[in-house]
Amino acid sequence: MDIELVKADITDVSADGIVNAANNHLWMGAGVAGAIRRKGGEEIEREAVAKGPIEIGQVVETSAGRLPHRFVLHAAVMGQDLVTNAGYIRVATQNTLTFADKLELKSIVMPAFGTGVGRFPIDQCAKIMIQEVKRFSGARQLQKVIFALFDDDTLAAFEKERLRQ
Repeated sequence: MDIELVKADITDVSADGIVNAANNHLWMGAGVAGAIRRKGGEEIEREAVAKGPIEIGQVVETSAGRLPHRFVLHAAVMGQDLVTNAGYIRVATQNTLTFADKLELKSIVMPAFGTGVGRFPIDQCAKIMIQEVKRFSGARQLQKVIFALFDDDTLAAFEKERLRQ
């Protein structure tokens, strides 16, 4: 599995699917979710909310609205309290990879789960997410995971983990 790291607005990164770090009720407020809703359109949130609530760690897909992606994958990394933890991030990452492969996506672009609104430590998030991508086996279609990272510190943390593992 190819892993690519970019410092970019996730909505500007070319991939078959774009991943939203969602709450389990799937409403799209701030952070990555807000950026996806603003650029992709309100219909993404309407579709998502209609599929919720879901269990933390689970994933649902919606159309991508005006975005150039085939789907938005909404991975519930937190509940209504907007609090996350390592277990939630690990399961949401695993389920996102499995779901993307089942949708026959060749590439997905992901954010650093839970590090914005959820305030999860960036270095721990990088370790978990890179580890899970490297562990993911049995992909029939998924070939590339692109991490779209917001700033230099987050990019550095993910690069350090990509080289370490």
